[in-house]
Amino acid sequence: MKPVLLITGASRGIGAATAVLSAQAGWDIVVNYTQNKAAAEALCKQLESLGAKTLCVQADVGNEGQILKMFAQIDSHFGALHGLVNNAGVVDMTSKVVDMSWERLERMMRINILGTIACSKEAIKRMSTEHAGQGGSIVNLSSVAAKIGGATQYVDYAASKGAIDSFTTGLARELATQGIRVNAVRPGIIDTEIHASGGQPNRAKDAAGAVPMQRAGSAEEVGKAIVWLLSNDASYTTGAVLDVSGGR
Repeated sequence: MKPVLLITGASRGIGAATAVLSAQAGWDIVVNYTQNKAAAEALCKQLESLGAKTLCVQADVGNEGQILKMFAQIDSHFGALHGLVNNAGVVDMTSKVVDMSWERLERMMRINILGTIACSKEAIKRMSTEHAGQGGSIVNLSSVAAKIGGATQYVDYAASKGAIDSFTTGLARELATQGIRVNAVRPGIIDTEIHASGGQPNRAKDAAGAVPMQRAGSAEEVGKAIVWLLSNDASYTTGAVLDVSGGR
C-alpha cells in the first residue's frame, strides 16, 4: 500500500505543485480545498493519471468542525495517514498595524496558526506510534516574512508565520520519539496566485530585485523541498526550517 499524504490548501500554487511532485514520488494524495472545487477535482484527475489514488475534500482549516469531518473522511476512504503538509494559509491587503481590524487579525491567526495546529493534532492521532500509528512526517509552510517582519504591509501575516516556526520546533521535539518528523519550509518571493489575493498581483515580478538571485521562485521549487522533507531521504531531519528564498 502506498503512503497517504494530506495537503491542505492544495488546489493551487505551492499546494498543487507539491501534490503533483508527491504523486510522482509514490504518495496517494488527499487534496483539501476551501472553495475552488473545480480546480481541486482537476488536480485529482491529474494525480490519478500519475498513478496516485486521491480524495478531494472541502474543508476550511479555520473551522475545527470542518477539520474533524475532513479527517473522518480520510479514515473512511484510506484508513491511514502517513504525511501532512500544512499549506493552507491566507494573506490580506497591505496595511499598517494601526489600521488592521480585529476581524482581519482573528481570521489571519485562526487560519494560519490554529488551522495548522489543529490539523497537526489530528494527524498525530493517526501517525504517532504512541497511538498505534506507523509514524510519518509533517511539513509546515512558513514564510521568509517571519524573519523580515513585513513592516507597513503585513506584520500580522509575518507574525502568524513566526508562530509556525516556533510550533515546528516545539512539535518536532515533542514527537521525536513517536516516529513523526516535523519540519517547515520558508518560501520567499514565489510566483503564485496568493499575491493577487493580497492586492498585489504583480508582486513576484516587482519584488524580484530585492532577491539576491534576482528572480522570483516557482511553486515547483518549493514543492521539491517539501517532498524531500517528507521522504525517507530526510530521515534524520526534524525541527528544521528550510529557507527556499533565493538567498533573501
